[in-house]
Amino acid sequence: MKKRILEAQEHLRSGRLDGWLLYDFHKNNDLAHLFLQIPSNQMTTRRFFYWIPQEGEPVKIVHAIEAHILDQWPGEKRVFSSWQSLEKELGALLTGKKKIAMEYSPRNRIPYVSKVDAGTVDLVRSFGVEVVSSGSFLPHFTAVLNENQAQSHIRAGQALDQIARDTWAWLGERLKKGQSVLEYDVQQKIVADFASRNLITESPPIAAVNGHSADPHYVPQKEGSAPIRKGDFVLIDLWAKEPQDGAVFGDITRVAVAADKPSLRQQEVFSAVRQAQRAATELVKNRFAAKKAVFGYEVDDAAREVIRKAGYGEFFIHRTGHSIEVHLHGSGAHMDNLEMHDERPILPGTCFSIEPGIYLPDEFGVRLEYDLYIHPDGVVEITGGEQDAITLLL
Repeated sequence: MKKRILEAQEHLRSGRLDGWLLYDFHKNNDLAHLFLQIPSNQMTTRRFFYWIPQEGEPVKIVHAIEAHILDQWPGEKRVFSSWQSLEKELGALLTGKKKIAMEYSPRNRIPYVSKVDAGTVDLVRSFGVEVVSSGSFLPHFTAVLNENQAQSHIRAGQALDQIARDTWAWLGERLKKGQSVLEYDVQQKIVADFASRNLITESPPIAAVNGHSADPHYVPQKEGSAPIRKGDFVLIDLWAKEPQDGAVFGDITRVAVAADKPSLRQQEVFSAVRQAQRAATELVKNRFAAKKAVFGYEVDDAAREVIRKAGYGEFFIHRTGHSIEVHLHGSGAHMDNLEMHDERPILPGTCFSIEPGIYLPDEFGVRLEYDLYIHPDGVVEITGGEQDAITLLL
């Protein structure tokens, strides 16, 4: 923990910041929990602050009911119970400070690091302090994976790849026998496979047929789920991780057609998406091989340019990829120059998805997704498997 503090102080000196003020209330700031390594089953129902100064020892401001919450971390403990005593302690702590970092994003440009509520930022500013974003250095502590985490991610990807293959085989057999299959049935097949492999997830997987696959976040329900018939186009998107604390998600998407060959239009769209996925991946590989920085927005641009040139730019309606860590959508750089302009560099030791897509309303949508893990030495590994052709179910 002392090492973690010293590393944070190096970033503070580099950014000419007086300190980093970590804050949480009711686990709203999950990034503070990640940095402070608070167990997921730890009850935290009161506000706390953890101050890391550019130099010197940290300070803990904790509620009397949960005064123990940061006992594993170094620093002076200051206990409050009333709101007046909290503001007094916070004001004393920030006296003389000019610029500090918090989990805040100006104009909410990077929502994934904007965890501190506006009222708390107002309170901190009332003491004459300028608040800047911790987002430039936070991923070094929350998104960089240790070796155990990296291996958990790789295993999750391998399991998901096999589950996808098993799902297509299962679906193909049922269709060949003329049996009725709903989108919901496919989803529940995947859910059962998660359980059999001791995997957990944040939300149910996607199984979408025809026009539903053109909705990136369509999720089938038990009632009203569409049937899958011969000739249909099918997309599945599945994400899961191992159940232990610190485990990291895998996240993949696959597409298939319930026929012996795809239509010309399906093949054209698939080829454009696959080329975009390759272009984004090659940019990352080439930059790391040359030991040059690569930024999230650049990866999005690389994929988007391929799809634009193919004539489908208006139908690529989401970013190219997202950071992955213990949360499915993590705190590191996102491959995004559409929904947000992510200028943060991709760090060694981090993981993220590459998932370009083309979504044709009322027709079908193709999304191809695997993950990239950047090893600490800069080697780029594709995890979760690759799809080079539309899977044929018949």
